[in-house]
Amino acid sequence: MPANITITKNRNVPQDKIRNIGIIAHIDAGKTTTTERILYYTGKTYKIGDIDEGTTQMDWMPQEKERGITITSAATTTFWKDVRINIIDTPGHVDFTAEVERSLRVLDGGVTVLDAEEGVQSQSETVWHQADKYNVPRVCFINKMDKLGANFLRTVGMIKERLGAHPAIIMLPIGSESSFVGCVDLLEMKSFIWSGEELGAKYDVKDEIPKEMEEDVKKYRHLLVEQICEKDDTLLEKYLGGYEPTLEELKKALRKATIAYKLVPIFCGTSLRNKGVQPLLDAIVDYLPSPLDIASIKGVNEKTGGEEERPTNSDAPFSALAFKIQLDPHVGKLTYIRIYSGKITSGSYTFNATKDQQERIGRILLMHANEREEVQEAYAGEIVAVVGFKDTGTGDTLCDPSHPIVLEKITFPEPVISLAIEPKTKSDQEKMGLALQRLSEEDPTFRVKANHETGQTIIWGMGELHLDVLVDRMRREFKVDANVGAPQVAYKETIAAKAEGEGRYIKQTGGRGQYGHCFLRVEPVGRGEGLEFVDAIKGGAIPNEFIPSVEKGVKEAAEKGILAGFPLVDLKVILYDGTYHDVDSSDIAFKIAGSMALQAATKQAGLVLLEPIMKVEVTTPDEFMGTVIGDLSSKRAQILGTDKRGHVSVILAMVPLAELSGYATTLRSLSQGRAAYYMEPSHYEEVPKNITEKIVSKTVS
Repeated sequence: MPANITITKNRNVPQDKIRNIGIIAHIDAGKTTTTERILYYTGKTYKIGDIDEGTTQMDWMPQEKERGITITSAATTTFWKDVRINIIDTPGHVDFTAEVERSLRVLDGGVTVLDAEEGVQSQSETVWHQADKYNVPRVCFINKMDKLGANFLRTVGMIKERLGAHPAIIMLPIGSESSFVGCVDLLEMKSFIWSGEELGAKYDVKDEIPKEMEEDVKKYRHLLVEQICEKDDTLLEKYLGGYEPTLEELKKALRKATIAYKLVPIFCGTSLRNKGVQPLLDAIVDYLPSPLDIASIKGVNEKTGGEEERPTNSDAPFSALAFKIQLDPHVGKLTYIRIYSGKITSGSYTFNATKDQQERIGRILLMHANEREEVQEAYAGEIVAVVGFKDTGTGDTLCDPSHPIVLEKITFPEPVISLAIEPKTKSDQEKMGLALQRLSEEDPTFRVKANHETGQTIIWGMGELHLDVLVDRMRREFKVDANVGAPQVAYKETIAAKAEGEGRYIKQTGGRGQYGHCFLRVEPVGRGEGLEFVDAIKGGAIPNEFIPSVEKGVKEAAEKGILAGFPLVDLKVILYDGTYHDVDSSDIAFKIAGSMALQAATKQAGLVLLEPIMKVEVTTPDEFMGTVIGDLSSKRAQILGTDKRGHVSVILAMVPLAELSGYATTLRSLSQGRAAYYMEPSHYEEVPKNITEKIVSKTVS
């Protein structure tokens, strides 16, 4: 079957036959491999892609093929048992967390892939909690059952303890490690045995259970039936009365409990060895929600300010969320949208309620990774890409102009690392500006700022890998040659106490002078709350037209920083008094006065530096554990605890990002190359005084 098979002929399936799902997990748990198997068994591709060979369908970017990791979330559509499955394969690496965040915002269900030997890892926890935030029902697939050290029941235990979920074991593995051959379905009481021939497409379904598993099967089947009945009052009453529920009743109740996120069905297999994928596909169809199972989407009517709902219905007024922008060399800017209600046709117009602008729908495309198929219409419940939008960005709401609605936006974490970049030649200068603008449109966690004093451009991202990939994309896609500085930690400044300050700007020249005068009060607020400006002027001490100028001066000064040139955050600035001159007062004078007052007030309020703290998880053989902990302690780490997993130990710690430069090399030399680590941003914390002094003296000099 050719890879570019059209899917339009089966497209108009009823909404209860659509599944919008995402594959989410820790890096290296096997998400992309699992997706490749799904595409193969559903007949979407005729050849199984391999990550090591760089032949996967979903990892199509050159950087993904080279590094063997997923960087961008890829969307595809396929069919299984007359059900249309829209799949988004998300990255596992924390540097690309924005891709996971935006995908989860628009999905109805998720498949969490876990490594049977590693169990629940740090990033698994992070993506699990991201899915919790958007109430995404999930099924779990415990992958790599053939791996040395694979332990199914320990992983299920970790799902319960570390994720706080309620696992319902549907499949029990037959054997593990090299003896893993299949699994037992506890609902149907059948054995699924893969012979290993024909890429796992053939398997035997047997009614008999392996002799050595009969006790376990009986025990876990009883537990499963109890778990399902507990979540359904009618079924529970019957069950307590001695009635044995039918398979159909159990499946129906389990589907209901999964969608309500009361139970998480657990499956197992090994994607690389092609075992266990078909039952997982059945589970996606049987237990994950269709667009109709999800509550109507809620939003705010900007005109009335009231909350409104849109039912998942193609006859309702159109509403959709733009969740991803992608630059395509062939068709230009692609905007991925999830349609919640109504329908759209190519060539028509729609309204961007977030930006209050009309947009034209040029072409509508169904995506299969980087291949596409053009369609004329798209309906409620679908995920499509649109060509033709000019100003629509990530998180914008598109709707029917006569029924405006704004849906909840997508929130993204703050970048924690930066580096300076400058073009090598004059011709690179213009190309670099365009490249940076395009890339920041695509990626909401990528920020660009010009440093006018040094003439350099500073780019900000989620980690070294993130920035590395972006610089590589500039070189390949936009042909920009640039000199890149060393990565710098994204420090921030804040205040420790309340204080007041005065800003007076008076300039007399021959003719009209300049006069601006204001008083500010500053107060610290909670971490992550940013900067809030409050106008508390009474009795017209400063005319209304100059107050925005004071605010502008305050915000510009905060952006530049006062202590060491880092952005000033987490404070409330209250403008409470001032004076003005009838003739000489101007916008620029009050802007400068606002800036001066902020500097005066914050210097009185005790300026402190904040640094990003990373959550670090080191997996090391037992013999190097002491050495690794000692090294982490020397890096100002706070050791949170250790955990034993098979033959290795896992150390969990909070470590300042500033101390982790080149940690991969250090860890390799400490452990003879046998330890590995993973880190993700956790929070910001105050920098110790002695280290603040060093940083300030370095930036001032």
